[in-house]
Order: sequence, then C-alpha cells, then structure tokens
Amino acid sequence: MKIPILDLKLQYQQLKSEIDGAIALVLESTQFVLGPEVQKLEQEIASFLGVNHAIGVNSGTDALIIALRALNIGDGDEVITTPFSFYATAESISLVGAKPIFAQIEEDSFNINPLSIKEKITPKTKAIMPVHLYGQPAKMVQIKEIAQEYGLKIIEDCAQAFGAKYYGDCLGCEQKCSDTQRNSMEGKYVGGIGDVGAFSFYPSKNLGAYGDGGMITTNDDKVAELARMLRVHGAKKNYHNEMLGYNSRLDSIQATILRVKLRYIEKWNQARQNIARQYNQLLGNNDFIIVPQFSDGHVFHQYTIRVKNGKRDELKEYLADKGIGSMIYYPIPQDQLPVYEGQYIPHPLTTQLASEVLSLPIYPELPQGDIEAVADAIIQWTKNISD
Repeated sequence: MKIPILDLKLQYQQLKSEIDGAIALVLESTQFVLGPEVQKLEQEIASFLGVNHAIGVNSGTDALIIALRALNIGDGDEVITTPFSFYATAESISLVGAKPIFAQIEEDSFNINPLSIKEKITPKTKAIMPVHLYGQPAKMVQIKEIAQEYGLKIIEDCAQAFGAKYYGDCLGCEQKCSDTQRNSMEGKYVGGIGDVGAFSFYPSKNLGAYGDGGMITTNDDKVAELARMLRVHGAKKNYHNEMLGYNSRLDSIQATILRVKLRYIEKWNQARQNIARQYNQLLGNNDFIIVPQFSDGHVFHQYTIRVKNGKRDELKEYLADKGIGSMIYYPIPQDQLPVYEGQYIPHPLTTQLASEVLSLPIYPELPQGDIEAVADAIIQWTKNISD
C-alpha cells in the first residue's frame, strides 16, 4: 500500500537509538523474564495512570482472564459486556467458566449502552466488562453507578485505550448520575476507574511492544496479590504453588521497549487526535459517510467511519485500488461468531454497524499529505456514486 493503515517503521526510525540501547542493556543483564525492567515499567505505568498497582502479563487477553480470576469470577457467573469488540473480550469470560451477556451498544460511540446493562442484570451477574472501543472511553459514570447499585465488579477492557481520559460526556444519555460521582472521575485515565483494568501492548496499539504483552491495573491490594500469583502458576514463591495459575509473564525486552515508548505516549495520542480532527473536518458527514464523534479523552487507536447504504465494501475496494489501506473492526459481532452459534439473538443495531464500519489510516507519524490523500479519495468516491 502507498498509504498503509499503520506503519511502525517510522516510529522505530525515530526511536532507534533509544530502543536499541535499551534492548542491549537487557541482553547484557541476561535477566529476560520479570526482571528489573518489568518492575520499573509496572511502577511507571502505575504512576502514569494514577493507580496503586500495575502487573505485567504476556498479553491483553491474559490480562482479562487473570483479572476475572482475581475477582473470583468463574463457573455459573454472568458478566455483562459489549457484542462489538475483538473476540478476546468475550473469550476471556468464557474461558474462566462464566457466561458473557451481551448488552446493546450506542450508535454514536460504538460502546456499551449503560441503559441496556440494567436490563441484562440477573441474580447470576457478577461483573460488567465495558470496552473503550477504538480509544473512546465508555460512559463510566453511568456504568459505575449501576455497578454500585447492584454490587457488581467492573473490569475495564482498555486494550485500545492506553492514555484515554474520561471527561464525563453525558450528551444523549438518559441515565441520571450524581454530580459527586461525575466529578470524581473527571480527567481520570481509563484503567483506573473500575475495579480492574486490562491493557494490551500488541505492536499496533497506541503503546505497543515488539511482541505480545499486557498489563493489569488495580487499586485493590488483594486483587493485585492474586494477579501476581496467577501470572506465575499460582505461587507467591517458587515451588510453593497455592492455586492453578498461568505462565503469563511479561519479558524484559518488551518491558524496556515499552519504557522508552511510555515517555512519548501523550505526544503520540495528541497527534492521533489532531489527525482525527483533520479527517472530521475534511470528510464531514454526507449521504454516504458518518465520521466518528470527537471528544477530548478519545485517543483514536482507530479512526472509524460508517459507510451507509451497503457501500462499505465498495469503498474499501476503491481505496485499495488507490493504494490506501483500511480495515474492518469488526465484521462479525462477538455474539454472532461461530463459537456462540445459536446462543444469542443478534441485535439489529450491532449487526448494522458491523456492516458499516471502516477504519482509515491513523498513526502519530502519518504524513499530512497522506491524510489529505485519504480524504480526497473518499470525497471523490462519494462524488462518483452520487453522479
């Protein structure tokens, strides 16, 4: 592609000396798994996000699984989540023996609808797992009020939202919340609002490693202790296993890369916001395109438009012919995947959005000319099909 949806080479070239030097120090230390670099990264991320604990694991998926286990969620329990996310969200719930219950989503943000959460609560419900999709924080004030009312835990799926902040945008929401609750969350990073946060450091993420990696965040000392045990086969010390756990350890090379990148994350997220703002201004909304809503806390892991009138695949093919990359996140809602066939009734809005969404190139180093070229191509396409 002349304009790929993501180009990690540019970022590496800018940080090459820092990253290469940091990796060399780890190689010389020969401490490759859960070494000092992992501990330093955990401390730095905890400080950055304003939480008491950060626990490094080997993937975002494991972060979700271990978070659920640390909250004692398992067989027979229900966890309410969104159908519109990557499969790891629902998969983690199923893998601990619980059942994912899919609430409806909001049309403007693609995130879980708080009002729908209340409708899904049963005596078996133990937790809510909101996803901050594409880097847009879910409506955490409303979600937290529901959780407190019904005694539920909150696991934030922050895989796409490192550095996203919650600013309490309640536009269009019918859920009534207390001013105290809203003010206490204003400007807080996601991952520090619920009981536990789960992050992915997959290379394409806003804060990405050069391999798999993940992080669990919490302010609960007991949850943190259990998470640390679960990541190393359920033991506090070697050869003294107290529970069934996992081999889910973050390695030191990934940690040292992430430590370098963490210093730039706010700059990079600001660049993503600037690109999204330009796209919105250049594209606007028309008969065929709906641009995403913009908010100060949104970090735009993906810039995702909606293509109406059944034309999404046509636009994707048109862009590919022009050498412009795009991706569909996600073509099939989680509740409609083969693994859950026949277990859930599809919701029309989720099905519709899955047929309309298209993510465009966005990364901090995306050249200005490429932004304009992508927008020009889409505008030309809309003119062609309008004629």
